[in-house]
Amino acid sequence: MKQILVIDDEADICEIAKISLQITKQWQVLTVASGQEGVSVATETQPDAILLDVVMPGLDGLHTLKLLKETPATRHIPVIMLTAAGSMVTQRQYAELGAQAVVTKPFDPGLLGNQIANVLSWDIDDHRTDRQAS
Repeated sequence: MKQILVIDDEADICEIAKISLQITKQWQVLTVASGQEGVSVATETQPDAILLDVVMPGLDGLHTLKLLKETPATRHIPVIMLTAAGSMVTQRQYAELGAQAVVTKPFDPGLLGNQIANVLSWDIDDHRTDRQAS
């Protein structure tokens, strides 16, 4: 079973993403409200991917992304940025810092799991394979 870490200071976004991914993909979803907590949880749990909000108080998404990519225990984890405003310049900047993709908010909860799976080249029916293997 895939495990996704959602790092977003908006509780509603975390909850929508969590419910969406659990229902549509049967993935395990962890949520945290800050970049610092996200780096800590990612180091401990080693999720398969991270959804990371760009605009957060304190440690924002770009600095969190840099920390994740500079930390040996988390640099291999794919990160997808979540942002309400995604210009091509900032998307290029995210990619240069190691982000796999950018998903704009508001996202379609019914499509979020497939968007993640497509970006990361995961089999769309991965959850069936994972469940059978366990």
